[in-house]
Amino acid sequence: MVLKKRLHLLAALMMGAWVLASIQFAKAEKPQTQLARVKDITSVEGIRDNQLIGFGIVVGLRGTGDSLMTVFPQQTLLSTLERMGITVPQTGQISAANMQVKNMAAVFVVATLPPFSHPGAKLDITVSSSGDARSLEGGILLMTPLYGPDGRIYAEAQGALVLGGFAITVSGNTRQMNHPTTARIPGGALVEREVGIDLTQLKTVRILLNDADFHTAEQMALAINREFETSRAHVIDSRLIEVAINTGEDRAALLDRIEEVQVEVYPRARVVVNERTGTVVIGGNVRLQPVSILHGGLSINVISVPKVSQPGPFSSGTTQVVRETTVQATDKPVNRIELKEGATVEDLVNELQLIGASAHDVISILQAMKAAGALEADLDVL
Repeated sequence: MVLKKRLHLLAALMMGAWVLASIQFAKAEKPQTQLARVKDITSVEGIRDNQLIGFGIVVGLRGTGDSLMTVFPQQTLLSTLERMGITVPQTGQISAANMQVKNMAAVFVVATLPPFSHPGAKLDITVSSSGDARSLEGGILLMTPLYGPDGRIYAEAQGALVLGGFAITVSGNTRQMNHPTTARIPGGALVEREVGIDLTQLKTVRILLNDADFHTAEQMALAINREFETSRAHVIDSRLIEVAINTGEDRAALLDRIEEVQVEVYPRARVVVNERTGTVVIGGNVRLQPVSILHGGLSINVISVPKVSQPGPFSSGTTQVVRETTVQATDKPVNRIELKEGATVEDLVNELQLIGASAHDVISILQAMKAAGALEADLDVL
């Protein structure tokens, strides 16, 4: 009898130990990871793009350019003509004050100068109207210098514009698609001066993570050390990893090997919403806590209808236009969503679709869930 009780006690202890081991294993489960190359999630300190900007004029428009109320198109045109040896009189019937600029528009031109760009390389540029032009369709950008932050010219831009939209106005009726006042010119700028980056002057390679994370930085340093079989990489902070360079080592070959190293990445849980367009993007590693959501809506519609009040015959009254205003208010019934333990983002999306929630409703619900601590993710509102 005593032996039987001891066997039962031993079995119970073994069962308890198995349950405890299961619980500890579940808690020690690794977060979701993915493999990525160093070049896809980092940049090298000092090797970066540079922003360029210029101001010029677009000509050849079909009466959709700037109006006479805009002063700088005339000034820019006068400066351009003077550089070409043409002088416009300031007084008389033919003068700068009488110039028509409806077929031209003043524009800002922007471009990005990649690292290691040499003279003669082509850049894509974006052209945007700075005045009151209605459309840049059919226009040609005249030669425009592009300046860097130091005030020096790094590129020259010129060419025919490519629009992704249009605007047509006939008898006061307007039809518009996308933004006709912004255009692009693929390969529309030629590099005139390079930004000098001398790799031979690098004493160390400093790698910057796109998303700061101590764990990812540590894993990257370990992976680089395994690749080179030395301890030459070490973590400075959550974004910076420094790699030592041996004497006489080829910098380009070193960067090539580093960029191809694969690293275990632990991406942050993130939800991105754009309130202007109603776009919601939810990452797959977002976790939800048990929560109950009650969602309703109040809609108020104010309708104003103009009516004509006609006075009686032989009266001294006058005809007046009056407005009849009606206010309509609708309160939607409350919808309930209940997310239990283990609920996923897919469950949340399905429940929101079932109650007919719009994109803006989803954004409001996600913000409320974040405030309540039920959404374990970074919420980025664009």
